[in-house]
Amino acid sequence: MRCPWPFVLGMLMAFPAWAMDAPPGAAMCSGCHAGEAMAEINGRSARYLVSTMEAFRSGDRRATIMNRLVKGFTEEEVQAIAAWLAVQK
Repeated sequence: MRCPWPFVLGMLMAFPAWAMDAPPGAAMCSGCHAGEAMAEINGRSARYLVSTMEAFRSGDRRATIMNRLVKGFTEEEVQAIAAWLAVQK
């Protein structure tokens, strides 16, 4: 499947961050990645977040939990989560 980056970026530009509802799974990310406990992911580029989650899924990036969590998401869900997180502050 071809990556729909132009579509995703167009959607992000059309709607302010506060108007977008969190996609399924995104709230789970914020549970650990808020504050100082884990790396802050809000505001990171969607491209970076997708590539990081793909690395966890493939095993190229080792983890204790993330590799298991990301396997539960489809590619479309990963892209939606990454797009939403990218516009959060």
